[in-house]
Amino acid sequence: MALKTITLFDLAPGKVLLDRYKITGTSRHGGMSTAFQAEDTKGKGSCELQLFPGALFENKKQSAEFARSMMSWMEVESPHVTRAREVHALDDGTILLVTDLPPKSSLRDWRGDKVLEPAQVIEIGLQLCNALAAIHEQELVHGDIKPHTIHVDGKKKLDIVLVDGGITPGLWSAKHLGDKTALIGTPFYAPVEQFGGESPDVQSDVYNVATVLYELATGVLPWKGKSFLEVFQAKLQKSPPAMKTRAPKSDVPKELEAAITSGLMADKRERCKSADELAKRLKAAKKA
Repeated sequence: MALKTITLFDLAPGKVLLDRYKITGTSRHGGMSTAFQAEDTKGKGSCELQLFPGALFENKKQSAEFARSMMSWMEVESPHVTRAREVHALDDGTILLVTDLPPKSSLRDWRGDKVLEPAQVIEIGLQLCNALAAIHEQELVHGDIKPHTIHVDGKKKLDIVLVDGGITPGLWSAKHLGDKTALIGTPFYAPVEQFGGESPDVQSDVYNVATVLYELATGVLPWKGKSFLEVFQAKLQKSPPAMKTRAPKSDVPKELEAAITSGLMADKRERCKSADELAKRLKAAKKA
Protein backbone atom coordinates (compact mmCIF):
# COMPACT_ATOMS: atom_id res chain seq x y z
CA MET A 1 0.00 0.00 0.00
CA ALA A 2 1.52 3.32 -1.13
CA LEU A 3 1.85 6.04 1.46
CA LYS A 4 0.52 9.31 0.01
CA THR A 5 0.88 11.58 3.01
CA ILE A 6 1.96 11.42 6.62
CA THR A 7 0.72 12.82 9.93
CA LEU A 8 2.12 12.91 13.46
CA PHE A 9 -0.09 9.95 14.30
CA ASP A 10 1.73 7.86 11.70
CA LEU A 11 5.00 8.38 13.57
CA ALA A 12 3.92 7.03 16.96
CA PRO A 13 5.82 4.01 18.30
CA GLY A 14 4.27 0.81 16.99
CA LYS A 15 3.02 2.33 13.73
CA VAL A 16 4.19 0.71 10.49
CA LEU A 17 5.16 2.86 7.51
CA LEU A 18 5.32 1.67 3.91
CA ASP A 19 3.95 -1.71 5.08
CA ARG A 20 7.44 -2.47 6.31
CA TYR A 21 9.06 -0.14 8.85
CA LYS A 22 7.77 -0.34 12.42
CA ILE A 23 8.48 2.84 14.40
CA THR A 24 10.22 2.05 17.71
CA GLY A 25 11.05 5.59 18.85
CA THR A 26 12.63 8.90 17.97
CA SER A 27 16.29 8.91 16.97
CA ARG A 28 17.41 12.52 16.55
CA HIS A 29 16.24 15.91 15.39
CA GLY A 30 17.87 18.44 13.06
CA GLY A 31 17.00 21.82 11.64
CA MET A 32 15.51 20.36 8.46
CA SER A 33 14.41 16.86 9.41
CA THR A 34 13.39 14.50 12.18
CA ALA A 35 14.70 10.95 12.37
CA PHE A 36 12.96 7.93 13.86
CA GLN A 37 14.31 4.57 14.85
CA ALA A 38 12.47 1.70 13.19
CA GLU A 39 12.58 -2.04 12.70
CA ASP A 40 12.51 -3.48 9.20
CA THR A 41 9.77 -6.13 9.42
CA LYS A 42 11.21 -7.86 6.36
CA GLY A 43 14.15 -9.02 8.41
CA LYS A 44 16.83 -6.46 7.64
CA GLY A 45 17.22 -5.24 11.20
CA SER A 46 17.04 -1.79 12.72
CA CYS A 47 17.11 1.30 10.57
CA GLU A 48 16.52 5.03 10.68
CA LEU A 49 13.67 6.85 8.93
CA GLN A 50 14.55 10.47 8.28
CA LEU A 51 11.56 12.66 7.45
CA PHE A 52 11.86 15.90 5.44
CA PRO A 53 8.51 17.72 5.55
CA GLY A 54 6.89 18.88 2.34
CA ALA A 55 6.86 22.44 3.71
CA LEU A 56 10.63 22.47 3.26
CA PHE A 57 10.08 22.76 -0.49
CA GLU A 58 8.29 25.32 -2.62
CA ASN A 59 6.68 22.68 -4.84
CA LYS A 60 6.65 18.96 -5.62
CA LYS A 61 9.24 19.44 -8.36
CA GLN A 62 11.79 20.60 -5.79
CA SER A 63 10.84 17.72 -3.50
CA ALA A 64 11.33 15.20 -6.30
CA GLU A 65 14.69 16.70 -7.24
CA PHE A 66 15.88 16.47 -3.65
CA ALA A 67 14.74 12.83 -3.53
CA ARG A 68 16.75 12.06 -6.67
CA SER A 69 19.85 13.66 -5.19
CA MET A 70 19.53 11.54 -2.05
CA MET A 71 19.22 8.36 -4.12
CA SER A 72 22.82 8.91 -5.25
CA TRP A 73 23.89 8.18 -1.66
CA MET A 74 22.81 4.57 -2.10
CA GLU A 75 26.04 4.12 -4.09
CA VAL A 76 28.34 5.27 -1.27
CA GLU A 77 30.05 2.34 0.40
CA SER A 78 32.05 2.98 3.55
CA PRO A 79 31.80 1.67 7.11
CA HIS A 80 32.07 5.32 8.15
CA VAL A 81 29.02 6.62 6.24
CA THR A 82 25.42 5.68 7.05
CA ARG A 83 24.23 3.61 4.10
CA ALA A 84 21.14 4.91 2.33
CA ARG A 85 18.69 2.06 1.69
CA GLU A 86 15.63 3.71 0.11
CA VAL A 87 14.20 7.13 -0.71
CA HIS A 88 10.43 7.72 -0.89
CA ALA A 89 8.71 10.86 -2.19
CA LEU A 90 5.11 11.19 -0.92
CA ASP A 91 2.27 12.96 -2.68
CA ASP A 92 2.40 15.91 -0.27
CA GLY A 93 6.10 16.54 -1.00
CA THR A 94 7.36 14.82 2.14
CA ILE A 95 10.55 12.80 1.69
CA LEU A 96 11.33 9.66 3.68
CA LEU A 97 14.96 8.58 3.66
CA VAL A 98 15.68 5.09 4.98
CA THR A 99 19.24 4.48 6.17
CA ASP A 100 21.17 2.11 8.37
CA LEU A 101 20.77 3.01 12.03
CA PRO A 102 23.78 5.10 13.12
CA PRO A 103 25.37 4.85 16.57
CA LYS A 104 23.27 6.69 19.14
CA SER A 105 25.83 9.23 20.37
CA SER A 106 27.01 12.17 18.30
CA LEU A 107 30.64 13.17 18.61
CA ARG A 108 29.46 16.27 20.48
CA ASP A 109 27.66 14.15 23.10
CA TRP A 110 30.37 11.50 23.30
CA ARG A 111 33.24 13.95 23.77
CA GLY A 112 31.58 16.60 25.89
CA ASP A 113 34.23 19.19 26.78
CA LYS A 114 37.06 16.67 26.84
CA VAL A 115 40.28 17.29 24.91
CA LEU A 116 41.30 14.10 23.12
CA GLU A 117 44.74 12.52 22.98
CA PRO A 118 46.65 13.03 19.71
CA ALA A 119 46.30 9.34 18.81
CA GLN A 120 42.51 9.56 19.12
CA VAL A 121 42.40 12.76 17.06
CA ILE A 122 44.40 11.08 14.31
CA GLU A 123 42.24 7.95 14.38
CA ILE A 124 39.05 9.98 14.09
CA GLY A 125 40.62 12.05 11.32
CA LEU A 126 41.63 8.98 9.32
CA GLN A 127 38.16 7.46 9.61
CA LEU A 128 36.58 10.73 8.47
CA CYS A 129 39.00 10.89 5.54
CA ASN A 130 38.01 7.33 4.61
CA ALA A 131 34.36 8.44 4.66
CA LEU A 132 35.09 11.49 2.50
CA ALA A 133 37.08 9.44 -0.01
CA ALA A 134 34.08 7.12 -0.52
CA ILE A 135 31.70 10.08 -0.82
CA HIS A 136 33.88 12.04 -3.23
CA GLU A 137 34.52 8.94 -5.35
CA GLN A 138 30.81 9.07 -6.23
CA GLU A 139 31.20 12.79 -7.11
CA LEU A 140 29.16 13.76 -4.06
CA VAL A 141 29.92 16.06 -1.14
CA HIS A 142 28.66 15.87 2.42
CA GLY A 143 28.28 19.62 2.82
CA ASP A 144 27.92 20.03 6.60
CA ILE A 145 30.38 17.97 8.65
CA LYS A 146 30.40 18.94 12.33
CA PRO A 147 30.31 17.16 15.70
CA HIS A 148 26.52 16.70 15.45
CA THR A 149 26.75 14.91 12.07
CA ILE A 150 29.53 12.59 13.27
CA HIS A 151 28.29 9.68 15.36
CA VAL A 152 30.45 7.49 17.57
CA ASP A 153 30.38 3.89 18.70
CA GLY A 154 33.04 3.70 21.40
CA LYS A 155 31.96 0.56 23.24
CA LYS A 156 34.67 -1.80 21.98
CA LYS A 157 36.75 0.39 19.70
CA LEU A 158 36.42 3.89 18.32
CA ASP A 159 34.12 3.74 15.26
CA ILE A 160 33.07 6.93 13.50
CA VAL A 161 30.01 7.21 11.23
CA LEU A 162 28.93 10.26 9.23
CA VAL A 163 25.20 11.04 9.06
CA ASP A 164 23.15 13.56 7.05
CA GLY A 165 25.37 13.29 4.00
CA GLY A 166 24.23 15.31 0.98
CA ILE A 167 21.37 17.15 2.68
CA THR A 168 22.96 20.59 2.37
CA PRO A 169 24.06 20.29 -1.29
CA GLY A 170 20.86 18.41 -2.12
CA LEU A 171 18.69 21.26 -0.86
CA TRP A 172 21.00 23.76 -2.53
CA SER A 173 20.46 22.05 -5.88
CA ALA A 174 16.74 21.30 -5.45
CA LYS A 175 15.97 24.88 -4.56
CA HIS A 176 18.02 26.10 -7.56
CA LEU A 177 20.01 28.49 -5.43
CA GLY A 178 22.73 28.75 -8.07
CA ASP A 179 26.42 29.40 -7.56
CA LYS A 180 26.04 32.41 -5.31
CA THR A 181 23.62 32.62 -2.41
CA ALA A 182 23.41 32.83 1.39
CA LEU A 183 25.50 30.41 3.45
CA ILE A 184 23.95 27.00 3.97
CA GLY A 185 25.70 24.88 6.56
CA THR A 186 27.23 25.70 9.93
CA PRO A 187 29.31 28.93 10.01
CA PHE A 188 31.74 27.72 12.70
CA TYR A 189 32.80 24.77 10.53
CA ALA A 190 32.35 26.23 7.04
CA PRO A 191 35.23 27.69 4.99
CA VAL A 192 35.34 31.37 4.18
CA GLU A 193 34.30 30.89 0.53
CA GLN A 194 30.89 29.65 1.65
CA PHE A 195 30.31 32.97 3.39
CA GLY A 196 30.70 34.48 -0.08
CA GLY A 197 28.02 32.20 -1.49
CA GLU A 198 29.95 29.27 -2.95
CA SER A 199 28.24 25.91 -2.74
CA PRO A 200 29.88 23.07 -0.73
CA ASP A 201 32.58 21.08 -2.52
CA VAL A 202 35.36 18.56 -1.86
CA GLN A 203 37.62 21.15 -0.23
CA SER A 204 34.86 22.50 2.00
CA ASP A 205 34.36 18.95 3.29
CA VAL A 206 38.09 18.79 4.04
CA TYR A 207 37.88 22.14 5.84
CA ASN A 208 34.94 20.88 7.92
CA VAL A 209 36.92 17.84 9.03
CA ALA A 210 40.05 19.86 9.82
CA THR A 211 37.97 22.23 11.96
CA VAL A 212 36.54 19.30 13.92
CA LEU A 213 40.04 17.88 14.47
CA TYR A 214 41.35 21.24 15.69
CA GLU A 215 38.50 21.36 18.20
CA LEU A 216 39.13 17.79 19.37
CA ALA A 217 42.85 18.46 19.85
CA THR A 218 42.49 21.76 21.72
CA GLY A 219 38.98 21.91 23.16
CA VAL A 220 38.22 25.12 21.26
CA LEU A 221 37.32 26.12 17.72
CA PRO A 222 40.05 27.72 15.62
CA TRP A 223 38.16 30.96 15.21
CA LYS A 224 36.86 33.33 17.85
CA GLY A 225 33.47 34.94 17.39
CA LYS A 226 29.87 34.48 18.40
CA SER A 227 28.11 36.15 15.49
CA PHE A 228 28.08 35.35 11.78
CA LEU A 229 30.09 38.51 11.03
CA GLU A 230 32.69 37.92 13.77
CA VAL A 231 33.34 34.38 12.59
CA PHE A 232 33.59 35.50 8.96
CA GLN A 233 36.10 38.21 9.78
CA ALA A 234 38.23 35.80 11.81
CA LYS A 235 38.30 33.31 8.96
CA LEU A 236 39.74 35.89 6.59
CA GLN A 237 43.16 35.23 8.16
CA LYS A 238 45.44 33.26 5.85
CA SER A 239 45.84 30.40 8.33
CA PRO A 240 44.24 29.47 11.65
CA PRO A 241 45.69 30.71 14.94
CA ALA A 242 48.41 28.55 16.46
CA MET A 243 46.89 26.03 18.83
CA LYS A 244 48.88 27.38 21.78
CA THR A 245 47.39 30.80 21.07
CA ARG A 246 43.82 29.51 21.25
CA ALA A 247 44.45 26.93 23.98
CA PRO A 248 47.56 27.79 26.03
CA LYS A 249 47.39 24.53 28.00
CA SER A 250 47.25 22.36 24.90
CA ASP A 251 50.17 20.12 24.00
CA VAL A 252 49.60 19.06 20.41
CA PRO A 253 52.56 17.59 18.48
CA LYS A 254 53.76 20.02 15.81
CA GLU A 255 53.32 17.39 13.08
CA LEU A 256 49.65 16.91 13.97
CA GLU A 257 49.05 20.65 14.18
CA ALA A 258 50.66 21.10 10.76
CA ALA A 259 48.44 18.37 9.27
CA ILE A 260 45.28 19.94 10.67
CA THR A 261 46.36 23.45 9.62
CA SER A 262 46.83 22.24 6.04
CA GLY A 263 43.08 21.67 5.84
CA LEU A 264 42.22 25.09 7.29
CA MET A 265 43.91 27.49 4.91
CA ALA A 266 41.61 30.32 3.84
CA ASP A 267 42.88 30.25 0.24
CA LYS A 268 41.67 27.06 -1.44
CA ARG A 269 44.83 27.00 -3.53
CA GLU A 270 46.86 26.48 -0.34
CA ARG A 271 44.43 24.06 1.32
CA CYS A 272 44.52 20.26 1.08
CA LYS A 273 42.99 19.33 -2.24
CA SER A 274 41.45 16.05 -1.13
CA ALA A 275 40.66 13.78 1.76
CA ASP A 276 43.47 11.48 0.62
CA GLU A 277 45.96 14.31 0.93
CA LEU A 278 44.78 15.13 4.45
CA ALA A 279 44.92 11.43 5.37
CA LYS A 280 48.55 11.21 4.20
CA ARG A 281 49.46 14.16 6.41
CA LEU A 282 47.69 12.59 9.39
CA LYS A 283 49.47 9.27 8.82
CA ALA A 284 52.81 11.10 8.69
CA ALA A 285 51.94 12.80 12.00
CA LYS A 286 51.11 9.40 13.47
CA LYS A 287 54.57 8.07 12.57
CA ALA A 288 56.43 11.13 13.82
